[in-house]
Amino acid sequence: MSENRNNRSDAGKTRGKSVLLRQRKIVELVKSLGFISIESLSTNFSVTPQTIRRDINELTQAGRLHRHHGGAGLPSSVKNAAYTARKVMCMPEKRRIARLLATQIPDNASLFIDIGTTTEEVANALIHHKGLRIITNNLNVATIMSENEGFQVIVAGGMVRSRDRGITGKATVDFIRQFKIDFGIISVSGIDSEGCLLDFDFQEVGVGQTIISNSRKVYLVADHTKFGREAMVRLCNLHDIDALFTDQMPEPDISRMLSEADVSLHVADSR
Repeated sequence: MSENRNNRSDAGKTRGKSVLLRQRKIVELVKSLGFISIESLSTNFSVTPQTIRRDINELTQAGRLHRHHGGAGLPSSVKNAAYTARKVMCMPEKRRIARLLATQIPDNASLFIDIGTTTEEVANALIHHKGLRIITNNLNVATIMSENEGFQVIVAGGMVRSRDRGITGKATVDFIRQFKIDFGIISVSGIDSEGCLLDFDFQEVGVGQTIISNSRKVYLVADHTKFGREAMVRLCNLHDIDALFTDQMPEPDISRMLSEADVSLHVADSR
């Protein structure tokens, strides 16, 4: 019985890897062609149109493609997915990433934690630490971390966005500049093939750049859907961070850039 369960588990992992590989190749094809039909993809990968539609739906939800009638094209580089959609997207992966990062944060450390659904999971993963001092422009993070009476939570001033309770603007930047913090924990909307970290909101990027400038160590949290995803505003480059925490090995070009920039790569296991 145990052997049968192990065999089923191994088969499931193999199928999962083949799906991820096919989806990665679909994204590459769409990037090279701009648009490709479901029929062409079905023929190219020798799978049913229903399978391709399922792939496109998953890739669209992850923000890597945009579904059109009869096919798929590139997603918008100027508009992010809604917060409610991002909140549930890749949640198991985000939680694994958060737990891994939490192991690298000592008690009695000072942190910046920025806007993002993955950084909110980091806040949850850190809740049992001791003596943390947290500065955040994310009211969701502040709410989570204020549950620990041993933490000191400082909320940056500025304009609160109703869609995700993030705080941005010049007042936020000016507030953060007052501090020099041990760890800056940031998230992004995309990482392109040149190693640029990208986002959709220039005001949010301004806050992120200030966090980077005022942190002794910068830790980036990004699940696998962020690799190869385009967005309009440049935050920084991979060489501006100290460590990347993700859930899958990046593609060889990104791994090479990380190695050349002496950026530590931490990949969460699948458990």
